[in-house]
Amino acid sequence: MRLDIAYGDAAAVRLAEGAPLVQAIDTSDPAAWTALDAGVRMIGWYMSVDRRPNWARTEGGRLLTAALRRPERLTEARLAIALCHRDGRIRQGALEQITRYPALLPLVVIRCADWAPPVRERARERLAEVLDTGSAIRLAPLILRLGQRDRGDFATGLTAEVLRREPTERLAPLFAHPDRVVRRFVYRLAVEDGTLSPAELAEAAAGDPDSVVQRLCAEAALVAVRDSGAYGDVLQTLLGARNPQVRSAGVTALRAAGRPEEAVGFLADRSALVRACARYVVRQGGGDPVSWYRHRCADPGDPGLPPGAVAGLAECGERADAELLWPLLGHPRAGVRARAVAGLRILDVTDVARLRPLLDDPAPGVVREVTVTLLPSARSLDADWLTARLGAGRPRHTRVAVFRLLDSHEGLVRLRSAVALVDDEDARLRHWARQSVQGWHITPDVPSGTPEVGELLDRGRDLFSEYVLRRRRGSPRFERS
Repeated sequence: MRLDIAYGDAAAVRLAEGAPLVQAIDTSDPAAWTALDAGVRMIGWYMSVDRRPNWARTEGGRLLTAALRRPERLTEARLAIALCHRDGRIRQGALEQITRYPALLPLVVIRCADWAPPVRERARERLAEVLDTGSAIRLAPLILRLGQRDRGDFATGLTAEVLRREPTERLAPLFAHPDRVVRRFVYRLAVEDGTLSPAELAEAAAGDPDSVVQRLCAEAALVAVRDSGAYGDVLQTLLGARNPQVRSAGVTALRAAGRPEEAVGFLADRSALVRACARYVVRQGGGDPVSWYRHRCADPGDPGLPPGAVAGLAECGERADAELLWPLLGHPRAGVRARAVAGLRILDVTDVARLRPLLDDPAPGVVREVTVTLLPSARSLDADWLTARLGAGRPRHTRVAVFRLLDSHEGLVRLRSAVALVDDEDARLRHWARQSVQGWHITPDVPSGTPEVGELLDRGRDLFSEYVLRRRRGSPRFERS
């Protein structure tokens, strides 16, 4: 808010100095209009209590003061200032001249939520007189932004009324608007009025990047075809969507469409949400998802095994199914190996000795899953074996993984590994190691005054003050050599 007011202050001075409106502010940005309103009002407060900032003593400040005090016969720039004046009578009077300068309509929208009832009512009357489809489309981002304020619902409701009178094709710019709030608003209108066909709603659900629009349009499309049973094109679009939320809506609808057998094709989907919906539909159709997963994962050499099938087995299987997952740790596909490791963790089946070699896996995704699985048992791992993999010649994902495991230790193991990386070429790893050194403390298994502690901390001497360094070493008599 402080930044907005500073922007508005500067914009108000530029207007007072005679700059055209389009040069004073970014007229396409809703935030610029609200900042101008707040900035002019704050300037008026400064003047009223004689707390003038430095710029108020400049020529621009004097011009602005004059504009605030004499709003009659205003230019476009001066009228913009008057519409934001802290005196409600001046704001109300400025509204009478608004027809001369249509570019200032955004300020009328702001005044529709004014705290002064006379100003607010007059602004609403003027907006109702001039708002048409073109201006409603242009001002929609600002109107919806202000709709979140107290008394901001009038302009939103008026905009809805104006847009509802127009054919759907005229609203195309709003359906593709970069502001997701605008898209949500216009799609809600379309759903409430039934102006989009089920196929168009399905296309919107599949193509829009906003999750609210996706859910709104997907549900509306399915409701629209529920009575007729004409699911064909709608389901095809939803099932082919990239977003898992939209795909899951399509998969769930397969049961209502009388096509539960098609849900089998989504049991191995890459999304856990879609897999869960597919299992529900398959069960409702009399199928057994667990048996399907077990059959699919039975051949560890199957090059076409999808990672989603491995994840699905862990999600609905039993601990005994771990026997199907262990052989998949050697599968040629990295995704399958990663999902197998994650699946073993889900089934609460962990064998540190069998999983540790996978820290050398060439796939970062596999190493990440192994690291998460081994973290609870990190202190039981051979610290020397892990430390050997911190070397600069190792892949970065391996170095990050072993340092994460070593950093979960205490005592000298943690300090040794962190100090080894305090000057590493990898910026992120170096930063992490330095933070670890700074956070290290003497633990019960490290006797006070241990020589190695002093040697290690000396290598990171620049990370500490003299006092902190003495405390970390555990030797109050330490002095810098």
